[in-house]
Amino acid sequence: MTSIYKIISIQVKSYFKEHFDIDLSPDKIVVSETRPEFEGDFTLVVFPFAGIARRKPEIIADEIGSYLTKTCVEIVDFNVVKGFLNLSCSNSYWLSELQRQSSLAQLVPKTETEKIVLEYSSPNANKPLHLGHIRNILLGWSVGQLLKEIGHDVHFTQVVNDRGIAICKSMLAWKKFGKGATPADLGIKSDHFVGNSYVQFNSAFEEEYVNWQTTSAADDVFNSRKNVTLDRPAFFKKYKNDYFNAYSPLGKEAREMLRDWESNDEEVRALWRKMTNWFMDGFKQTAAKLDVHFDSMDFESDTYLLGKGIVQEGLNKNIFYQEEDGSVWIDLTDAKLDKKIVQRGDGTSVYITQDLGTARTRYEKFNMSGMIYTVGNEQNYHFQVLFEIIKRMNEPYAGQLYHLSYGMVDLPSGRMKTREGTVVDADDLIEEVIEKVRENSRGRDELDMLSSQEKENIFQTIGIGALKYYMLRVEAKKKMLFNPEESVELKGQTGPYIQNAFVRIQSLKRRLNDEIGNSYENYKNLEPEEKAVLKAIMAYGQEVTAAAKKYDPSIMASYLYHLARTFHRFYHDHSIVHADSDDEKSFRYHLACITANRLEEGMKLLGISMPDRM
Repeated sequence: MTSIYKIISIQVKSYFKEHFDIDLSPDKIVVSETRPEFEGDFTLVVFPFAGIARRKPEIIADEIGSYLTKTCVEIVDFNVVKGFLNLSCSNSYWLSELQRQSSLAQLVPKTETEKIVLEYSSPNANKPLHLGHIRNILLGWSVGQLLKEIGHDVHFTQVVNDRGIAICKSMLAWKKFGKGATPADLGIKSDHFVGNSYVQFNSAFEEEYVNWQTTSAADDVFNSRKNVTLDRPAFFKKYKNDYFNAYSPLGKEAREMLRDWESNDEEVRALWRKMTNWFMDGFKQTAAKLDVHFDSMDFESDTYLLGKGIVQEGLNKNIFYQEEDGSVWIDLTDAKLDKKIVQRGDGTSVYITQDLGTARTRYEKFNMSGMIYTVGNEQNYHFQVLFEIIKRMNEPYAGQLYHLSYGMVDLPSGRMKTREGTVVDADDLIEEVIEKVRENSRGRDELDMLSSQEKENIFQTIGIGALKYYMLRVEAKKKMLFNPEESVELKGQTGPYIQNAFVRIQSLKRRLNDEIGNSYENYKNLEPEEKAVLKAIMAYGQEVTAAAKKYDPSIMASYLYHLARTFHRFYHDHSIVHADSDDEKSFRYHLACITANRLEEGMKLLGISMPDRM
């Protein structure tokens, strides 16, 4: 059965062909739901037709309305409000539409068939996941699910940043202060254990730096400053990195450890493998809590040498140029991106180098059409440069790269600082949200008949769902405030509010499933609230498609809230159990069941599961 939108579109095209011999472009035909304050079910925008037909909008609207009531059995009445044609559908149309929705084998047309590599998460192996990582992970995962839903073949991957000076800081702190302890010895989750070493290094470094500032060497540095008007405290606040590289004993040890790592020193490499494995064990536990996975994982320790061949290719093609010190650059000023180094004078890679190599390696390995990078908006410039270089290198995937940029996440208590140990760990936040769900359940008897484990499973489902929905309801590019208290509320635009609509329907099914037949053809005079629910159901496919094509799960989150709210209103105003007739009860019951299906399938695209009870 064809949807009403397509029926209207076909008949409007036929009208213009018959009356004006014009093949009307489909993009000129815009049909939407009629706004609540006007009479009608669907509205056709007729302003674009006025010039084509050389008639006033009200006249052409009246003519099209008359035509549609004669040619479409689904349309029984119309009214015109300026340049808008409001169409009313027959009772039989709504009954048949409910049947069509219940029998759809495919909720969303699989119109796209590209192979897409989607990179997300990409943690640093010296500290556990934090609040910002949660937004990254949930955003990347959901965009991937949406793309799969419209037909794409999506490969989920990440690059684990497991090398460099920051990793050596954690290693050095464990070696100097850890006394050989392991996560198991101290009963600490292993990635948190590694993160504690990183914090410990920075605490020791801060103490060292404060003490150094009282020395004659610090006096000499301050007194020798040129063209600097800062007072002593402000100067040394800015001088910290220079101190690390020029004077710090801890900095010297960390740099030596990095050189030993790059020289494949076996003792350093053994410690590195041990701490990386500790981190990865903890990371996998957190990923399991969030119910996400990766089809493959790259490690920077394997990828950091990639891209050097591409740099040489670029030099040969005069895309890059070399400075006297041997460093290699690209001039992107004509693209308003400045000049960018792509390889240091000593031949070592920078991040852009390995990103060039990783992109080509993925293309060769997966035969991808394109790639999506889920990375915070502080890296916007980096990806503009990366994509421009790939374009100038004439790579076959150059036009199919996308930076899924997102804004910072804050808590009501303020921003996070990893080095100071005040970062909001992902595990702690997950547990906090679940604990709030537990607290909210106390004193209620809905779950009394369940075992402790069954209750806990429900708390986990609601808590994780609350966290995910709250994160995804905000458009990615916007900065957001995550409020744990608000996220678990049963009212407003929250995950539990949507889950509650689903749970209501599950309760209804348990109560009525054996009593309900499939017949409702004699049900007359549908209520406006019933039509509103059915209209919301009908919009499912187009909302999924829009969210996927815009890489924006917040579109889906808003739609699911609208569907749940529309159902809640209908459920409040119209009884299903005590309906006036069997046909009425059957219609409303099946309407509820289809609503539950769309809520469940839609929330699944956000990575959210539904409980049967709450």
